[in-house]
Amino acid sequence: MAWPPPGSSSSGSRGGGAGAAAPWGGRAAPDPPQGGGGDSRARLPPPPPLWALPEELLLLICSYLDAQALGRLAQVCRRLRFLSSRDVLWRRIARGCLNSGFTQLGTDLLMPWMELDGEYLYLSQAENIQAYQLCAEGTGLQRHPQAIFSGHQEDVCRFVLVNSHIVSGGGDGSIVLHKLHGSYSIKFSAHEQEVNCVDFQGGLVVSGSRDRTAKVWSLSAGRVGQCLHTVQTEDRVWSIAISPLLSSFVTGTACCGHISPLRIWDLESGQLLTCLGTDFHRGAGVLDVFYETPSLLLSCGYDTYIRYWDIRTSTRKCVQEWEEPHDSALYCIRSDKNHMIASGSSYYGVVRLWDKRQTRCLQSFHLSSPTSSPVYCLRFSTTHLYAALASALHVLDFTTS
Repeated sequence: MAWPPPGSSSSGSRGGGAGAAAPWGGRAAPDPPQGGGGDSRARLPPPPPLWALPEELLLLICSYLDAQALGRLAQVCRRLRFLSSRDVLWRRIARGCLNSGFTQLGTDLLMPWMELDGEYLYLSQAENIQAYQLCAEGTGLQRHPQAIFSGHQEDVCRFVLVNSHIVSGGGDGSIVLHKLHGSYSIKFSAHEQEVNCVDFQGGLVVSGSRDRTAKVWSLSAGRVGQCLHTVQTEDRVWSIAISPLLSSFVTGTACCGHISPLRIWDLESGQLLTCLGTDFHRGAGVLDVFYETPSLLLSCGYDTYIRYWDIRTSTRKCVQEWEEPHDSALYCIRSDKNHMIASGSSYYGVVRLWDKRQTRCLQSFHLSSPTSSPVYCLRFSTTHLYAALASALHVLDFTTS
């Protein structure tokens, strides 16, 4: 059967009869309704009422689905696949998967922080801080925590343990104070964004945030949670520490502008006292700072260097520096306040031991090969070193060869 010539009709007249023959010899199509403007094409059906809802409401509805239901929803159509793949829906599910089960000497962690106090190790896991008793030989932890300190609605970013008190800053922008022995706890809103770092000395708390401010808080009786000073740092604050003299505090920032990432502020007035260093490159953010004495300070960060500062001699240049051999960012640093320094790298769980009297690394440990994870935090004693990675807590025993 030949294709009809242009302008011809296979039934002889437009719209005549119940169903003109289709040009491909198939079943006849129904006649279009009369008075519709003469358009022979079938009109598209109206969109489903579901798509009339705003995106925020659709995401709220989808937030009640588990992983299996979201996967099935993604198979319905392209638009639902795009909606069900949004990060905001999977973030809660991902956190639940990352924080379950023991691996090696600890649970799966998410950017953990820890403090070592005698025979207990305090470890942040998601929005909680858990206290684990160390085994008799110090080579492991008891499987179940002895105590759990909660209060944050988001992950704990950092915390400190001072004088039987835990002070923590969280992703919910709040600061929580817990007393180790008792049910006493206080929570107050501190920053508009997550509290990246805190320190606590002499009844005062200092905090640094992604909202580009550092704040000084009172914990004295009758003034608990009162903000004494707000410092505009003009950059995200990653690390903070109070001087042992309780007269000043240092902030380590992201170094995204033209300001030194290391600055010292007066604790009483909140005024800038001095800047440390002049040769930082853009992006050389300081991730950790540690006071050895009121005048000696260690810092490390994204520019792969450990720097040793003596404020008595010079604030423009550090007195000594060590470079990470594999050009990795340094997430954390600790010192025995004598000759030994321990650092944690951003790749493959590398922990390095340094001697201040030498220019090169003394010893290194690769804790997470072949998978890569930063060393988020480390603490050590005379016999053991504890390193917290994304997937496990590792213990190094210095007493065995």
